[in-house]
Amino acid sequence: MTRELPPGGVEITEAEAGARWARAWSPAEVTARLAGVSVPWYVAGGWAVDLFTGEQTREHGDLEIAVPAARFPEIRSRFPEFAFDVVASGRVWELTPEVSELTHQTWLRDPSTGDYLVDVFREPHEGSTWICRRDPSIRLPYTRVIRHTPDGIPYLAPELVLLFKAKAARPKDRQDFDTALPLLDDPARRTLATLLGHAHPGHDWLADLRPSGREGGRSAGTSPPV
Repeated sequence: MTRELPPGGVEITEAEAGARWARAWSPAEVTARLAGVSVPWYVAGGWAVDLFTGEQTREHGDLEIAVPAARFPEIRSRFPEFAFDVVASGRVWELTPEVSELTHQTWLRDPSTGDYLVDVFREPHEGSTWICRRDPSIRLPYTRVIRHTPDGIPYLAPELVLLFKAKAARPKDRQDFDTALPLLDDPARRTLATLLGHAHPGHDWLADLRPSGREGGRSAGTSPPV
């Protein structure tokens, strides 16, 4: 982080954060909370891979959703009984304009228990165009970015989930890649290969993105511009 931290904030250790995330909501629970909202939002991270596959394939330490940054107030208004915090450099601040730019992550907290329930990403966009936080040259309409499960839970297209996961490529990220790969059709594989080659030239995953022979499926589409 390049900017100076504001005063205040409360220290939080990794162990404490893990304990406070132990009762995070499920994707179905947050979807019920946001029923009827007009904001284009989606489940992100490892849960998005599981929503794509149709089953939970591993444990998740939290639940992440993403919303257009300018429309975050509409999401916030859906949780009047809860508080929002931001976390940076091992410290927690209650959300205020002063600290809102520390990170795109905004943790929803139950004031009665201190539990964290969902991590809301405030993401860049221009109107109805999604902008990749990691590379602003990658821009797509939200209609290309968001998929839905049969019961209506919105999630980030798997090829975009894996693009975000490629940077760190932790063991759980590799597991998610291996889980999603057999279900990716060729358009999704081409999209991911194009974006990986642009954002992370020479990435190890590129060798695995050979054509599958399926031109349509769960994540059909054409490669986005980069």
